[in-house]
Amino acid sequence: MPVFALDETISFPYPEYAEPDGLLAIGGDLSVDRLLLAYTNGIFPWYNPEEEILWWAPKRRFIIRPSEIHISRSMKKYFRQHDVFLDINRDFADTVHRCRMKREHTEEGTWISDDIEKAYLELYKAGFAMSVEAFVDGELAGGLYGVLIGRCFFGESMFSDRKNGSKLALIMLAKMLEEENFLMIDCQFHTDHLESMGGEYIGWTEYKGMLEAGIQYDLLEESGQQQGS
Repeated sequence: MPVFALDETISFPYPEYAEPDGLLAIGGDLSVDRLLLAYTNGIFPWYNPEEEILWWAPKRRFIIRPSEIHISRSMKKYFRQHDVFLDINRDFADTVHRCRMKREHTEEGTWISDDIEKAYLELYKAGFAMSVEAFVDGELAGGLYGVLIGRCFFGESMFSDRKNGSKLALIMLAKMLEEENFLMIDCQFHTDHLESMGGEYIGWTEYKGMLEAGIQYDLLEESGQQQGS
């Protein structure tokens, strides 16, 4: 399949047209409307700063089901030994920037550019992104941010300022999402770290079904409330 070139029109080719590695399209912009269209169709941007935007839609998706988050014995012990709590949207822009800084000087580098920071801040202001931060004994330990649509959370990046910081944030986020009937945390790509915490591969058909069900959840709930009023 060819890699599609996007123009100013807010549209994407079908995700099924993606290359075997998941690459679907190049170009376009990071406007709120385009990002929302992307995520609701299983597409996300990932590219090196200063390069053109690349859009991905891998056929095999790596997710965590909130109810199946794995908490190791050592982490359970850590929770018992410390005062741990989760803060929601403490400072979204700061959390994104901390995720960027943690990777900026590593060998792999970071994909979080100035444009990414600005774009996801706009998504947050529009109500479609969220950050969570874990505090241990009153000090910021770590956090993560992602896109929030319906009953699906699309994780973007995480950081740790002290041991177990990002793990704590992910565990507590999963527990919170489970209580709210969320269907999945989309991890986008596999890592050993996420696999150890309950991450699993699913096929495109199952992923698409979960995505559609999760996005429609709020619409169905709202419709039911209106009928009952």
